Amino acid sequence: MDGPAQAHALEVELKIIDARLGDSIPLPEYATAGAAAMDLRAAPEHPFELQPGESALVPTGLAIHIDNPGWCALILPRSGLGHRHGLVLGNLTGLIDADYQGPLMISCWNRGRAAFTIAPGDRIAQMMFVPVARARWRRVDDFAPSARGTGGFGSTGVG
Repeated sequence: MDGPAQAHALEVELKIIDARLGDSIPLPEYATAGAAAMDLRAAPEHPFELQPGESALVPTGLAIHIDNPGWCALILPRSGLGHRHGLVLGNLTGLIDADYQGPLMISCWNRGRAAFTIAPGDRIAQMMFVPVARARWRRVDDFAPSARGTGGFGSTGVG
């Protein structure tokens, strides 16, 4: 990889839990040179149907350890699956902390109207690594005025 993408390269430890990974189930990878996230694939023992309204915790067959508190991983839905089939994440967005070392599981929720089959190797989510900023609180009695002021939810109008 050349250019700006190389400047943010991050080495992450990957542990194979399911022996099918790298063989019949591809390892996570970026689909294109411009992709921001890597595809995550399902690794259930057998294909299964997720009925409308149901959710399931689907194994990926791997574990990761970021081991850098300046980074985390976000698990995001695949837009085509959500739009065409109603398959989204049960927790809407997953967060993998830098110190997590357990199995990577995907909470899948079928919000569609038809059953959806998930088979080993299916691309069911995507994982994006993002930098983490840790905030420190600075107590104040009042805020400096801003254009928005104390307007609440929706206070800037429609659109």
